[in-house]
Amino acid sequence: MKNIKFVVKLNRGTRAAEYVQRISCTPILTTLKPKLALLMGKFTAEDVLKSMENSRCTPELVAVEVGE
Repeated sequence: MKNIKFVVKLNRGTRAAEYVQRISCTPILTTLKPKLALLMGKFTAEDVLKSMENSRCTPELVAVEVGE
């Protein structure tokens, strides 16, 4: 059975896309490696998107299928 989890992808203009790795600290930690990205539920990912609205990057919600 596969579940759908979400990662938050950040685009910062000319830089490579980054992914949210950890949200328990300020500022939010990011990584360039998608496999290290934090898998979140939809509501948690939406909260991260709302908190990053005023930053210079463009956050995007990306769905990932996870097998259990």
